[in-house]
Amino acid sequence: MQTIIAVVIAVLATAVITFFATTIYHKNVATAKIGNAEEKARGIIDDAVKTAETKKREAMLEAKEESIRVKNELDKEVKERRAEIQRSERRIVQKEENLDRKLEAIEKREAGFAAKEEEINKQKAQVAKLNEERLQELERISGLTSEQAKEYLLKTVEEDVKLDTAKLIKEMENKAKEEADKKAKDYVVTAIQKCAADHVAETTISVVQLPNDEMKGRIIGREGRNIRTLETMTGVELIIDDTPEAVVLSGFDPIRREVARIALEKLIVDGRIHPARIEEMVEKAQKEVETMIREEGEAATLEVGVHGIHPELVRLLGKMKFRTSYGQNALKHSIEVAQLSGLLAAEIGVDVRTAKRAGLLHDIGKAVDHDMEGSHIQLGVDLCKKYKESATVINAVEAHHGDVEPESLIACIVQAADTISAARPGARRETLDTYTNRLKQLEEISNGFKGVDKSFAIQAGREIRIMVVPEQISDADMVILARDVAKKIETEMEYPGQIKVNVIRESRVTDIAK
Repeated sequence: MQTIIAVVIAVLATAVITFFATTIYHKNVATAKIGNAEEKARGIIDDAVKTAETKKREAMLEAKEESIRVKNELDKEVKERRAEIQRSERRIVQKEENLDRKLEAIEKREAGFAAKEEEINKQKAQVAKLNEERLQELERISGLTSEQAKEYLLKTVEEDVKLDTAKLIKEMENKAKEEADKKAKDYVVTAIQKCAADHVAETTISVVQLPNDEMKGRIIGREGRNIRTLETMTGVELIIDDTPEAVVLSGFDPIRREVARIALEKLIVDGRIHPARIEEMVEKAQKEVETMIREEGEAATLEVGVHGIHPELVRLLGKMKFRTSYGQNALKHSIEVAQLSGLLAAEIGVDVRTAKRAGLLHDIGKAVDHDMEGSHIQLGVDLCKKYKESATVINAVEAHHGDVEPESLIACIVQAADTISAARPGARRETLDTYTNRLKQLEEISNGFKGVDKSFAIQAGREIRIMVVPEQISDADMVILARDVAKKIETEMEYPGQIKVNVIRESRVTDIAK
């Protein structure tokens, strides 16, 4: 037991001794490592300090060198600027000296001018005095004041200028007419020869042939209900009289007459005539007429060779087939104007397509002037603007009756073509009232001018002869009077063709033999 205890104690003592020995050993080793580390650290720090001092010295040397270089550059720049400033100062001094010399010269010249001005003022005063004395002497010699002499002189000059102006106007007009008439006749004759169209005088009635007279009773219907229905649906008057196998349709609107004619012909072929059937046939006839209108418009554009017109304008062109002017079919007239415009444009050398387009559309307003307020010219201009026609075409439409000034040669061509188509023999017919009213208006315009004794419209209104009072109108005044009358007729009247204004001045001297 004791032995075991002794062994245990020995073991414990050995362990304790070993532990302390180990601890001391490790401590010594750590102390040695710390010493080595401190020594290395001191060496590193010494090396770093030496390196830093070296770099510091190098940096200071570089800085000194840089500062010396910059200082040298600045010194050089300062010297250059000083030299430039000195040169500028010398130039300024020279300029100031030159300015001083110039100012001196100017002052001397001003002094000379002042002296001359004073001398001129004295001369002016002297001239004014002499002029006044001259006027007084002239007034004394002539017996007229200056105002009276001025008035007399102006009057004399005015008469001379008036006479010279009248002669010049006459000469220029004659020369221009000689040249223009020759060329214009060539162009117009050539155009008319190439384009000859026939026109049929339209009326306000249409005649429908019947298979037999029994059909008249069926058209009238029981107690007249069939004829009333047809008249109400179409707005056309049916005249059923003793004319054998015929019914007359009367109405001012050609489209309504055409609808009534087609509907009545369909009813006659069908044989079933009663109000319901009449309404059905009138609706079909209206659709047929609308189709016909569109086809006529398309045919007109193809005949003339104009493409790209808005479909609505094409429809309105077709509608013009049922419009007339003095008995002349509006669509045929427009086609003829388009052809003539194209021919004249080709002769003169302008755009043929545009001329044809303007000629075809010049009366497009007549397609709607029965339904809308305004003249056919203004309505046509509005339609062309609405459907994006060119400015040249719009101006031609607006100017074809002279309401506005033509802005292009094409507008003048359309004016001429319209006049040719309307004025040639057989193209139009006028009522007696319209004819007599035009002659009366022509004479009233002429009689309204001062110095006119009387006037006569002759040759069916193609010429107006004006007799003037010779004491009031001189030979020179006649030229101006004829021009003024012609201008007023152009402004206030609408007429086909041209009107010749002929002014006649007759002087008579009477004496008695005793």
